[in-house]
Amino acid sequence: MRLSAPESSQGSLLLVEVKSAKPLAEIRGDWGGRRVPFWQEAGGELLQKALVGVDLEKAPGEYELTATGQTAGGEKVSCSAKVQVKAGRFTTEKLTVGKQFVEPSPEQIKRADEERQKLRDIFDRVTPQRLWDGNFRVPLEGVTEGSNFGKRRILNGNPGSPHGGADLHGATGTPVHAAQRGRVVLAEELFFAGNTVVIDHGLGIYTFYGHLSEIGVKVDEVLDAGAVLGKVGATGRVTGPHLHWGLTVGKARVNPLQIVKLLGP
Repeated sequence: MRLSAPESSQGSLLLVEVKSAKPLAEIRGDWGGRRVPFWQEAGGELLQKALVGVDLEKAPGEYELTATGQTAGGEKVSCSAKVQVKAGRFTTEKLTVGKQFVEPSPEQIKRADEERQKLRDIFDRVTPQRLWDGNFRVPLEGVTEGSNFGKRRILNGNPGSPHGGADLHGATGTPVHAAQRGRVVLAEELFFAGNTVVIDHGLGIYTFYGHLSEIGVKVDEVLDAGAVLGKVGATGRVTGPHLHWGLTVGKARVNPLQIVKLLGP
């Protein structure tokens, strides 16, 4: 078993590679009691790959990653690695936003809670097939960096949740592209994130696109890598136009720019 890095930190992503002497008929991984699905590249029957997400609020410490499998002949194989998770270096920022976003009405609280649960239900599902094909990309043309991932925000003096995505700067109306091939599982306006699209790339990997001015896709639509899914905007809880780009891997909120680094061009 080989990892893309000897240690990790909160909000990071690890690429796992397992090489075997014989082709494996099946393999499964385990990370903290959650199944880690593997995939196989074309022509690489002795090499299996997987992505492990370290949630941005996962407690620092040492964790074990295991992989077990068997060959077509029934021979069982296993391997494991210790992964050290360090505390992430996240900053704190103070923002002033509309009063309704930090002091929502009972109806708004109910709506936001229902939307959070809907997203949890989506991220809890693991499509067993790999839907993506090729390299992951940043959703905005010419953009290579993002900001604010993991930041603790104090909104109008009230501490909020850590920022679970990267903010990509772009003017209103800038086309937003799918990071890779996948199926649209959510395309609607949310209370906090505004106009939002979520794409299922298979194997528990989801990308999230928030604050769009326009949504150009529908649920169950299969998008090719780079397809335009909407346009940059300033809907929802925002201080200006930008794209909120999120990545969830195995229910873990991780920095989306890392998937471009590990599975990009």
